[in-house]
Amino acid sequence: MSSADHSDLEKTSALPQFTSLSTTRCNSPAPEPGFLSAKPNLDTSHAITREVDDDTDVDKHPLLKLPIWRKSVITFVASWMTFASTFSSAALFPAVPEIAADYGTSEEIINVTNAAVFLAMGTSTLIWGPLASIIGRRSAYIISGFMLFVSSIGMAVAPTLATFVAMRLLAAFEGTYFMVAGQTIIADLFIPTKRGTAVGFFMSGSVMGPALGPCLGGIITAYASWRILFWTQTAMVGIGFILAVFFVPSVKIPSSEVGETTKRPSMLTMENLAKFNPINTFKMLRYPNVLLTDIACGFLAYPQYSLLIGPRYVINPRFHLDGSAVSGLFYFAPAVGFLTGSLIGGKFADITVKKWIKKRGMRLPQDRLNSGIYAFFVVVPVAYMIYGWVLEKDVGGLAVPVISIAFTGFGIMAAFNSLNTYCAEAIPAHRTEIMSTKYFIQYVFGATANATFLPLERKIGIGLVSTIGAVLTILSGCIVILVAKRGLVMQRWIEKSRTKN
Repeated sequence: MSSADHSDLEKTSALPQFTSLSTTRCNSPAPEPGFLSAKPNLDTSHAITREVDDDTDVDKHPLLKLPIWRKSVITFVASWMTFASTFSSAALFPAVPEIAADYGTSEEIINVTNAAVFLAMGTSTLIWGPLASIIGRRSAYIISGFMLFVSSIGMAVAPTLATFVAMRLLAAFEGTYFMVAGQTIIADLFIPTKRGTAVGFFMSGSVMGPALGPCLGGIITAYASWRILFWTQTAMVGIGFILAVFFVPSVKIPSSEVGETTKRPSMLTMENLAKFNPINTFKMLRYPNVLLTDIACGFLAYPQYSLLIGPRYVINPRFHLDGSAVSGLFYFAPAVGFLTGSLIGGKFADITVKKWIKKRGMRLPQDRLNSGIYAFFVVVPVAYMIYGWVLEKDVGGLAVPVISIAFTGFGIMAAFNSLNTYCAEAIPAHRTEIMSTKYFIQYVFGATANATFLPLERKIGIGLVSTIGAVLTILSGCIVILVAKRGLVMQRWIEKSRTKN
């Protein structure tokens, strides 16, 4: 670990870290009458439970002791795998007409299959999380990478629409695990005051896949077969798989978190089978702060994916552009916004955490949610509505939608960073389950965007569609403010209720 890491570690270790679900119990007063009725009492003696987070005990969390170069390599590998796994899901957006023509079906059918892919991505975490707890996170990561490699080949050679859809669903079923496992790895590698920046770099892969995918997809489809898209993904996944074999860590973390242990069972047991019960994952939604945060992520996902679907159907007709290559190039604007929003948003989230530590004298996971307020209420709604309404009214030329869509992408990723990191910090012992519920709800909204964008745009226009996205973003911001102010109280309210019972 670098000297800077040690310095930050010493500073944060001296501060009480309020999270929950620890084995260490403290005396507590009578529970609050409700989680919205009063401010949380932040005195350490009043915490019903208290947990030492990753930043306070390096000996028990050996990944924190890794040198910075090793952490950087692991972060790159985790980010690359999310980039490779999300590449094709968006790369075919500008290629939908060509794929539909090749298989003799309609563009609407292809977009509906995209929605099914997003649902598969959301539900896959209910399988991979429990499997990782049985065979180990590293083993699950490697197996998932190999299956994604095979399914990518299947998509490239699929002779029929049914085979193509089956291979896409199989690929989607693996892809989300790289996001869940990646964020738990990042949470294990970095202390809280540096975690937001690390998550920003990690998320750059998951956001550049959907953003750059259409750019390359449009260019490839214009000059070659759309099947080259999936051969490209096959190569990307192959590179990531090799890197994962060498660099993804296999370290046993002393936590009850699903997927954190590398201990292998000697035989198949009923206890292991019970881990696949999805109720075990969805139990985390009884915590209001977790449920509300997941819903906020879902609200943000709708404008995010609506933004990515639109150019081929909205930009091309408005400006009389021809071909997938031109619409593909348009995706560079949101790609730049997504990347800068992820990186700058992560850094600003860490700055916000340090500011609240200085102000309060302690760190609360919910503090970093304050970093995205301007993105929720100003950047995304204003930029997205400008994008939609200038296209609707056919004013401003091409420059205005290009600039506004870049700012929309920036705001969405800046907002997402604080939410993603909070999900990994809220209840450290159950971060994998929480990340699983987040992606489930997030991809349900993503599937809704895929299935409804084109019919809505044709019925009510891109202006009202962008207004819907702006309203959902503002609602998401209202939820974030509530959790930022009352997240700890919500969590303790549930824990005290459970203790009384």
